[in-house]
Amino acid sequence: MQQQKDTKQNETKRAPMGGMRGGMRYVEKAQDFKGTMKKLVKYLRPYRMRIFFAGLMAVTASLLSVLAPWLLGLITSEVARAYTQSDAIGTIKLIEGISLSLGEIALFIAGIYLLSSLFNYLQSFLLIGMTQNLTYSMRKELSSKINRLPLKYFDSQQFGDILGRVTNDVETINGTLTQSISEIFRSITLIIAIFVMMFLLSPILTGVVFITTILSLYAASRFVKLSQGYFRKQAKSYGELNGHIEETYSGHTVVKVFNHQEASYENFERINEDLYGSSVRSQFISGIMMPVQFFFGNIAYIAIAVIGAFLVITTNPVIAIQVGIIQTFLQYTRQINQPIQQIGSIANVLQSTAAASERIFGLLSQEEEPLERENLKELKKIKGHVVFKDVHFGYVHDVDVIKGFSAEIKPGQKVAIVGPTGAGKTTIVNLLMRFYEIKSGSITIDGIDIRDLTREQVRDLFGMVLQDTWLFEGSIYDNITYGSANKSEEEVLKAARLAQTHHFIESLSQTYQFELLENGSNISQGQRQLLTISRAMLADKPMLILDEATSSVDTRTEVLIQHAMEALMKNRTSFVIAHRLSTIKDADVIFVMNDGNVIEQGNHLQLLEKNGFYAKLYYSQFDTN
Repeated sequence: MQQQKDTKQNETKRAPMGGMRGGMRYVEKAQDFKGTMKKLVKYLRPYRMRIFFAGLMAVTASLLSVLAPWLLGLITSEVARAYTQSDAIGTIKLIEGISLSLGEIALFIAGIYLLSSLFNYLQSFLLIGMTQNLTYSMRKELSSKINRLPLKYFDSQQFGDILGRVTNDVETINGTLTQSISEIFRSITLIIAIFVMMFLLSPILTGVVFITTILSLYAASRFVKLSQGYFRKQAKSYGELNGHIEETYSGHTVVKVFNHQEASYENFERINEDLYGSSVRSQFISGIMMPVQFFFGNIAYIAIAVIGAFLVITTNPVIAIQVGIIQTFLQYTRQINQPIQQIGSIANVLQSTAAASERIFGLLSQEEEPLERENLKELKKIKGHVVFKDVHFGYVHDVDVIKGFSAEIKPGQKVAIVGPTGAGKTTIVNLLMRFYEIKSGSITIDGIDIRDLTREQVRDLFGMVLQDTWLFEGSIYDNITYGSANKSEEEVLKAARLAQTHHFIESLSQTYQFELLENGSNISQGQRQLLTISRAMLADKPMLILDEATSSVDTRTEVLIQHAMEALMKNRTSFVIAHRLSTIKDADVIFVMNDGNVIEQGNHLQLLEKNGFYAKLYYSQFDTN
């Protein structure tokens, strides 16, 4: 439960927080921002021409949008001149040698806005196509990578974290790149172009706008810094709340059995109070930022109007301006606030993108399963003669779990592997299936080292039933035929009858087409295990591995399944891992494991006569004292 809780906290911490005004939110930061962004840029290299043209269109659209306020200012100045001089409105001089009428300039402005919108649309179209292609190929690469990763990687990772990399992190890159690339070009171009135009029109008014902009940015940065701590607390409280709710409601039966409702509610109240306090403070501070920025914007408008009026009526030709320039500056002042805020928002967005990219590249850089040996062999007629020779293995580099395991299993033998928890029983099976590679020694099947066979060929030799059942969302029929899609319906029914599954399937509303929920949660644990046994029977492999295959069924059904298993295991080499020793009395040979090695071996009667470790295990299950 604690792992789930931690996972929820991490997921909440990474997620954007909706409802935060002013673009303020807590974002996860990459540990190596520069290095990760270099990798992402390298990943974007095949799309460099699209990015170039999209950037060019964004820059062009920005430059066109800067022209409009200047032209509107010229119109205002000409109208004011004509009014004050009681004269007709004449042509307006744009640049040396080019003059246009009022109507022509109006059409020109409309054309500018139309072209700007067209370029914005085209650059969005290019970037959306690019990011969709990028995320499509990234998902394919991640999926392919996951299939090549060894099981030891998944042993050390939380499934929710891996899922988050393939879904949330890829979507983060998709969403942010679509917006950020164009916004970077657009915002930088706008800021530079607007300040250049303002400086050319009036250096004095440009200084006014520059000072108020700097003050606005300084105030905003202080509020951002102040709010970050509260947003972190809010993210942490969200994680705690989600974790508490998940634990409480998924384990509601346990909560009620131990009368823990009141304590659970008190814990919820504490977390909820913390979340309320941090949320109020963070939202209050982020809410102040926009009014403060509006305040400085209004100060700029007032200053431009007052100082601009003085410059209009002044007789000094060096600093004098036309009245239309005041309108132009007012528009530029409003226009420049947006890109400045966008750059601050992009900084946060790029941090999120870098963090998501770092997690994706971290997965893509993981060590894969060792490559297959060259000149691999092929097993044609399977006898099932398995030999373990001085096998050493450890999940951690310096700590061996299997320490010199040696055993010989003859063709057609039913082998039982028993021992206390942690003795290495399941590990032996994992090594046999090549889920893990041995450190030293060898495992051979019919005289061929399993490392001289492909993993696919080795695993195709075994039918497997695990203690932990796995069923996917879909029909019962599809679950039974998983891995055996070429089997006929008659063979499916036969396998179900042998596994004692047919009776309960027929009692369901849609029989074999009954739809199972995720992991078969709408049927009992015992029924789920019966379905996995049916799946193994249908596969009809040369060898079998049964890891506590009947641990979740009742005694009567277990007896019936044992009879079915006996027929299934006839003339097949079979490995049975069992804790209930009464189920493996008829095994041809029993390997008693402890501390990673075989300490006793023989059949049931021989091991009881030795009165050793096995005898103690066996009699302890019937001890009534």
